Amino acid sequence: MKLAKRPFEESPRRRRTRAHNRLLGGLTVAVLCGAGLSLAGPAQAAPAEGGDGLALTPPMGFNNWNTTHCGPEFNEEMVKGIADIFVEKGLKDAGYEYVNLDDCWALPARDVDGKLVPDPQRFPNGIKAVADYVHSKGLKFGIYTSAGTKTCNVDGFPGGLGHEKSDAQQFADWGVDYLKYDNCNNWGVDDQKRYTDMANALKETGRPIVYSICEWGENKPWEWAGDLGQLWRTTGDISDSWDSMLSIMKANLELDEYAGPGRWNDPDMLEVGNGGMTDTEYRTHFSMWSIMAAPLLIGSDLRHADEATMEILGNREVIAVDQDPLGKQGKVISQDGGRWVVSKEMQDGSRVVALFNETDEQVEISTKATDVGLPVADSYTVRDLWKHADSTANGEISADVPAHGTVLVRVAPQQ
Repeated sequence: MKLAKRPFEESPRRRRTRAHNRLLGGLTVAVLCGAGLSLAGPAQAAPAEGGDGLALTPPMGFNNWNTTHCGPEFNEEMVKGIADIFVEKGLKDAGYEYVNLDDCWALPARDVDGKLVPDPQRFPNGIKAVADYVHSKGLKFGIYTSAGTKTCNVDGFPGGLGHEKSDAQQFADWGVDYLKYDNCNNWGVDDQKRYTDMANALKETGRPIVYSICEWGENKPWEWAGDLGQLWRTTGDISDSWDSMLSIMKANLELDEYAGPGRWNDPDMLEVGNGGMTDTEYRTHFSMWSIMAAPLLIGSDLRHADEATMEILGNREVIAVDQDPLGKQGKVISQDGGRWVVSKEMQDGSRVVALFNETDEQVEISTKATDVGLPVADSYTVRDLWKHADSTANGEISADVPAHGTVLVRVAPQQ
C-alpha cells in the first residue's frame, strides 16, 4: 500500500546543514580539487547483503545525541555509566549491545599527523580506554563522524571526507564496533562515492564494524546503501515530539520491501524517556519502531530514567518483534481515518499486529486474521505484548485503542 508522504519535522541542526551544503555545492570543481577531493564516480564495494554476518537483526544500544547534544554532560563518565546500567538493569540481557558516541567527542583540529584527537576534557583517558571499558562489560562500542570535511555541530569538528582510510584505521585501532557516518559539510561530493569510500576503508581494516549510513534519506539510500553498510537513515533527525515521531514513522512505513537481515531502514534513534511525549505515545514509538524492524538505539540518559521508561525499553516481548530473525519489516494493512493496522510476519509463522490510533480520541480498531496474512482457522491465540496476557479470537482482531496509543498483539492459529 502506497502511503501519502508527509514531511518530517526538520531539526535546526539539519536545516543549518542543508543550507550550508547548498552553498558549498555551488563552489567550483577547481576549489574541490584544490582541497584534494576527487569528483570521480564511486569505487565499487563488495556487496554486504548480510553475508558479512553483521547486524543480522537490527542493532540495539544507546546513542547520547538526543539527550545531551554537545552539552558538558557528554563525557567518559556518562558513557561508562550507560554501560554499567545496561548490565545492572538487564538491558544487555534484553538485547541492547552498542554504546555509541555521537558528535563532539573530538577536538576541532587534527594533530600534525592528520589524526583525530579526543577532547581531553570529555575523554581524559582517550577513546580506546572507553572502548575497552565497554568491551569489559561484554558490550560493543560505537563512534561518530561525518562524510564531509566537518561534522554537523556548528563548532566544526573534523569530518572524514578525504581522510577515510586514516580515520577507519584509527577507529579500528581503538576497538570501534559501529560507525555512524553523517552527511554534513559534504561539498557537494556525490553521496554514493562518499559512503562507498568509507565502506571500503572500513573493510580494509579487517575489523568487523557495523556501518550506519546517516544520509537522511535524501538520495534514496534504501536503493543502494545495502551494498555498503547495514543500516541507512530514511529521514532527517527525529525530535522529542509526537508530530516528529509520527511523520518519520509514516515515511519509514513505505519502505518495508527494502529491509532484511543485515539491511535495515533506520528512522532514527529512540526518544523514549526524554519527556516530550506521554508514556502512551512512547509505547507507540517503541511498538512501531519494533514492528518496522528498526534499530533500537536508546536516546535518553538512563542514569535518570524513571520506572515507566525502563518498562518500555525493557519489554522483551516487544523487543522480540524487532529482533525476529526472519527480518521482515511490518506492512501497512489498512489506514482509515487515523486507524492503522500494520502486520509483521514472524519466523514461527505468527503475525504481530499493531493497532495504532493516530487520532486524539479513543477508537475501536479491528482487522481479520486472514487480512494480516494468517491462514483460515477455527480460532486464534492473541497475545497482548504490553499487557502480557493471552486471549482467543474467532478471526477478528479488535481492540479499543486510546488516543495516540498502540495495541500490539501476536496472533497465531490455535493448535
